[in-house]
Amino acid sequence: MIFTKTKIAGCYIIDLELHEDNRGVFARLFCEDEFRSQGLDPSIAQINTAQSLYAGTLRGMHYQTAPHSDTKLVKCLRGAIFDVCLDLRPDSPTFCEWVSVELSDENRRMLFLPAGTAHGYQTISDATEIMYTTNQDYAPQSATGVRYNDKRFKIRWPGEVTSISEADRSWPDYKY
Repeated sequence: MIFTKTKIAGCYIIDLELHEDNRGVFARLFCEDEFRSQGLDPSIAQINTAQSLYAGTLRGMHYQTAPHSDTKLVKCLRGAIFDVCLDLRPDSPTFCEWVSVELSDENRRMLFLPAGTAHGYQTISDATEIMYTTNQDYAPQSATGVRYNDKRFKIRWPGEVTSISEADRSWPDYKY
């Protein structure tokens, strides 16, 4: 696995080292030792999946507050997404900044998001499926979000939002 740092501390783009032969491709998706060597928490409490029917679907920006703040490891299994990590850690030098990466079934990339960041994505192809791990169980009392188009963050989504939940559309302006 190839870990590439982003401008947000603890957020990594992860490329797979592919081993190809006449049978196809093999790659390691996860290795506890490799995550630890990068200073990342390798624990997994949940593995989740989400499917979206159409391009333009937006999910996010979601996170869990302390004491249930969680890390995420996101992989696109089918289709393609524009994936965003938003730094909401007030003591971080990149507080309120974001990074994005395209994750797709073709590029096989993953994104690791540290605790204290919000996650969201927009599908850029129809019939998209993602899988993501978290190191904490889902805790409804700690689940929250920020609005995808909050002017404070100026996230530049790749296209028109064609589908979004009422909850994601209705998050209030971010206050810290």
